[in-house]
Amino acid sequence: MRTTKAARLLAAGAALTALTLLSACGASQHRENEAIGSKAPVPPQAKKPQVDVLPGMPPVEDPTDVYAADRPGRLSPVVEGFPSRVYVPNTNSDTVTVIDPKTYKIIETIRVGRQPQHVVPSWDLRTLWVNNDLGNSLTPIDPRTGKAGKPVDVHDPYNLYFTPDGKYAVVMASKDRRLVFRDAHTMKEVKAVPVDCAGVNHADFSLDGRYFIVSCEFSGELLKVDTARMEVIGRQKLDKRGAMPQDVKISPDGKRFYIADMVANGLWVLDGDTFGRPAFLATGKGAHGLYVSRDSREMYVSNRGEGSISVFDFTRNRLTKKWHLPGGGSPDMGGVSADGKVLWLSGRYNAEVYAIDTRTGTQLARIKVGSGPHGLAVYPQPGRYSLGHTGVFR
Repeated sequence: MRTTKAARLLAAGAALTALTLLSACGASQHRENEAIGSKAPVPPQAKKPQVDVLPGMPPVEDPTDVYAADRPGRLSPVVEGFPSRVYVPNTNSDTVTVIDPKTYKIIETIRVGRQPQHVVPSWDLRTLWVNNDLGNSLTPIDPRTGKAGKPVDVHDPYNLYFTPDGKYAVVMASKDRRLVFRDAHTMKEVKAVPVDCAGVNHADFSLDGRYFIVSCEFSGELLKVDTARMEVIGRQKLDKRGAMPQDVKISPDGKRFYIADMVANGLWVLDGDTFGRPAFLATGKGAHGLYVSRDSREMYVSNRGEGSISVFDFTRNRLTKKWHLPGGGSPDMGGVSADGKVLWLSGRYNAEVYAIDTRTGTQLARIKVGSGPHGLAVYPQPGRYSLGHTGVFR
């Protein structure tokens, strides 16, 4: 049937009006849902896989980032009220220099045992242990008061770690060629594990805490140790003449271990699970200490032999920057400030300490200390518990 032009216009107008009313009604309903909260089901977030950890070890907070608990501001209630300090063991002076990081001023010098090598936070975060290597003792420091306590007899404590379950301290007895498991609180010996390699030195634990990787600096080797059984389950010689492995750090995703090498001048990159042949990445002369940034994106590598710090990007899997200390130096061991803004390193052969801006690489301070400064500890730092060394927190 034919329609007139007026009829067609009338019909079109009615349709437009209906469409406008429908649109307005939908918008009104949308605004109402926004006001009262939509009832539409929200798809659940994918749950992160659980990690079957060493019995007694705290659960892994984030399986994609072992350093998730180390974010700025995430200080444990245990360390509440502890003053922020930098503790510097001077191996040749038999002292620990205490620095206020806000003023860069030395506030105290503590007399300790012979040849202190590292200042190590205990697993429970309550004590700092000074490793008096040639003094065959550990000197406890109360980080709340800064006062040293009575030394504890421990033979050849070159370096010190703690198992992730908090049960044992692991003494790296370098000259004795032993890994000595001790009660984490009393330091009484539980088991001594002889090792054939020379110079057991640094270590780090797997994501699940069930094993750890140890560097043997004088024989250029790596060990894999079963945590629960307290036994060496793997050993390999590094494929480079003159290798001298030092600090060990696990990647945030737990898939690789990085081992600094002071003679090979770079990093070994190891799959700890398979314990296969590691790859190698050159960083700089005398690569020694490894420190992860507070956002888990970067790792700072101290190149002791050339006075520089290389910056490794975990996501891009490559070196992105190199910072040179003005006038040179010998950056060795240290740690990152609680807010992540400053990297503190000892100057091993220059009797000094360096404070470096982690955003720009600018040297903020250079502080004179005793002779032979080594395993410097910045304390307190974020984290639930300490795995030892100069501050490895989870």
